[in-house]
Amino acid sequence: RSRGGGGGGKGEGFDAKKAGDARVGLVGFPSVGKSTLMSKLTGTESLAAAYEFTTLTCIPGTFRYKGCKIQLLDLPGIIEGAKDGKGRGRQVIGVARTCGLILIVLDASQPMTHKLLIEHELEGFGIRLNKERPDIRFKKRDKGGITYSTIGCKLTHLDQKTITAICREYRCSNAEICFKCDATIDEFIDVVEGNRVYVPCIYVLNMIDKITIEELDLLSQVPHYVPISGYHEWNFDLLREKIWDYLDYVRIYTKPRGQIPDYSAPVVIPRIGASVEKFCLRIHKSLLAQFKNALVWGTSAKHNPQRVGKDHKLADEDVVQIIKRIR
Repeated sequence: RSRGGGGGGKGEGFDAKKAGDARVGLVGFPSVGKSTLMSKLTGTESLAAAYEFTTLTCIPGTFRYKGCKIQLLDLPGIIEGAKDGKGRGRQVIGVARTCGLILIVLDASQPMTHKLLIEHELEGFGIRLNKERPDIRFKKRDKGGITYSTIGCKLTHLDQKTITAICREYRCSNAEICFKCDATIDEFIDVVEGNRVYVPCIYVLNMIDKITIEELDLLSQVPHYVPISGYHEWNFDLLREKIWDYLDYVRIYTKPRGQIPDYSAPVVIPRIGASVEKFCLRIHKSLLAQFKNALVWGTSAKHNPQRVGKDHKLADEDVVQIIKRIR
């Protein structure tokens, strides 16, 4: 006899091993040219045909740009109702949550219709595209009721009654909330639920050879858009450049003692919070236990070389030499 009130079973995902420095997912409706774009960018053969649902599983491929190895995932086409489990939609969106950047591939002949539908499906699964995480500190506690304070802002969308009602809705009777931005009701709910993923997104407008120049001029003014033609390989350079910009990574070069820096294989880490500590952890976690200090050459150093600790913030294309503690 099955027990009542059991939680949902574990969702079945795609087996795509993480490779490279960054992960980029291709999301779109069937037959918008995702597989063609994938094979032209990475050289990985993803089955491409003129009928819908050609790709039925997640196909990974990698390409190099500015010394960074980027993994591209060709995900099956999603359809309306994907967030409710239609057409393997939950698996597709589940993999999209793990990506550092999402490329939404759109057909140039009907871009806006597809764009709004895909955004709705991703939003329903807790993915927020091109949005900043709301600056709200939410802390549950054992007693004291629900109290809130603001720092440097005035709340225009929320009041004590609304905040209390939202918290009660999510079975939270005691919490301390600190608002550092004028948050909307939706943004506050996202913080209370706590399972949202904030991912940058580029809208790749494919098949531009099918539309007129006037239409292309109009569509190119929309933010986060990159018009391309996968079949003719038009505008691929701009797409690669945009992928790198939106991923927002920095390249750090290693320098063994008494040798010249190794410029062929940079250590790639996210720009936000790029410190010597993160750099050490990216190489190997045991390196931090033996860490004494580091020598840094580059734009983040006041003078070359500068002797720094593990909290020093690194900039793009810095050269770092780690000095270990002698036991």
